[in-house]
Amino acid sequence: MREPDNRLDSLAAALNVDTRDPKAIRKRIEALEMILERSIVIPGLGRPIGLDAVVGLIPVVGDLITGAMGAYLIWEARNLGLPKWKLARMAGNLGIDTVLGFVPLVGDVFDFAFRSNSRNLKIVTRHLDRHHPGTVTIDQ
Repeated sequence: MREPDNRLDSLAAALNVDTRDPKAIRKRIEALEMILERSIVIPGLGRPIGLDAVVGLIPVVGDLITGAMGAYLIWEARNLGLPKWKLARMAGNLGIDTVLGFVPLVGDVFDFAFRSNSRNLKIVTRHLDRHHPGTVTIDQ
């Protein structure tokens, strides 16, 4: 393992976690996206929602919390070496979701339709499939 260059890397080294392993990053961001966008199914509708929509119901604070969680996904993408234009696109998706989330009712409805974390996951998985084909998983 390489020398730690900041506090997060020091913590990861202590926990014996490789923060730059593409396969491990893929698992983490897929799990985070599932929690934020698809962890709960609305009874009767069969439509999945996640913490982004539920926590977003709390004015301002909820949107800041889910925005920070979405920013972590972008940070992981940066660790993978995604080009800056892809990171900017991901930041734009998250920014739209977070800023519109501040608007009462409109933001809550928007969270059901615009899934920024799912869009960002798609950007990352396309990059991984092309540049790190060993990380591809088969959905069952």
